[in-house]
Amino acid sequence: MVAATRTLNPLHFEDLEPKRFEDLIRQLVYDFKPWRRLEATGRAGSDDGFDARGYEIVETEPPSASETDDEEVTVVGSGDRLWLVQCKRERAIGPTKLLQYLNEIRLAHGEVLHGIIFAAACDFSKTARDRFRHQCAAMGLQEWHLWGKAEIEDRLYRPENDGLLFAYFGVSLTIRRRSQRTELRAKLAMKRKAIRLLESAENSTVLLRSPDATTYPDHEEILNFDKQPQWFVRKYLGLCHDGLEFLTRRHFAYLADDEEIWDAMFCCNEAINLGGETPWPVPQIDSAIRAEALRVWKQLPAENRVWLDVVAVIPFESILDIDDIGDEFVSDPHIYVPFNGESGPFAHACGRIARFTDWSGPHHWIQDEEIHRVDKFPAHLRHRPVSQS
Repeated sequence: MVAATRTLNPLHFEDLEPKRFEDLIRQLVYDFKPWRRLEATGRAGSDDGFDARGYEIVETEPPSASETDDEEVTVVGSGDRLWLVQCKRERAIGPTKLLQYLNEIRLAHGEVLHGIIFAAACDFSKTARDRFRHQCAAMGLQEWHLWGKAEIEDRLYRPENDGLLFAYFGVSLTIRRRSQRTELRAKLAMKRKAIRLLESAENSTVLLRSPDATTYPDHEEILNFDKQPQWFVRKYLGLCHDGLEFLTRRHFAYLADDEEIWDAMFCCNEAINLGGETPWPVPQIDSAIRAEALRVWKQLPAENRVWLDVVAVIPFESILDIDDIGDEFVSDPHIYVPFNGESGPFAHACGRIARFTDWSGPHHWIQDEEIHRVDKFPAHLRHRPVSQS
């Protein structure tokens, strides 16, 4: 199983104050055209229906020597194109309201409007976009752009606007990529360390320890240690694509000749005592129940007699460190990893049927314990005890 990939949530433009939303749009517009001047008219309080006025530079002929001394030339060129920017921080704008905003635009005498950018913190319907386009054409505009929520987000996610994304929403894709790079490097470093330190421990036992278990090996200091231990020994199987694999449960099982139909006796877990003697208690298997299960299992034909192994994974990124030396209580390697409730240090688990006569051969994986399962064994042996680890 693959962990879900983390993604960015939608940006909440509605949380910005109206003037801050205007500032954001104006700053996004800075690189939209080569502006000679971009004015924040909306902040003056009387905006004539728009929030910013821009003069796009349109070079025709180079200015003469006498004109270069004219201050007005550097402010507004004779060929500059007038743009208006209108911002609405509203949750919804329908076609009628959108056209109303266009009709409210007022120009000074002699001004010719070349283009408009209408930006809003909402999504626009196809009807609204069509009517906007027709109205702008009817007004004699040469260019028009309708920026809804999606268009604004697209612009903010561009690398050149990462500073705006962080300033207004506290999100930085650059920082996020750096964080991902750091996490990936740590994950790969732990993978290489595990390969180096645990090579000789493969198919042997290791001790899994919580870094919070400061009373180790004194289990009596931990409440409910028998149900939620903070350290225990498990068989280490090796590496997989996303972490270290461990044998957490092993049950007497049946696999039909078609290698689809199966059943297992979950009454006793053969994996919990693989670590041998330890200074702390481990869950005990009822000897009478185990003897009965073993007897029933051995009555099966040899070709149908299998183990059901439940294999669990500890992700590389969860491992804090590995001590390959061990101590006087457990000489096996110690793996330090946070424990989380009943699942302990494991991220996920999956059933795997292994043939009793061939441990090294291919395994039959069970993704769902109930698929193709039949009532092959007695009912009281098929179910896992609540108290069993």
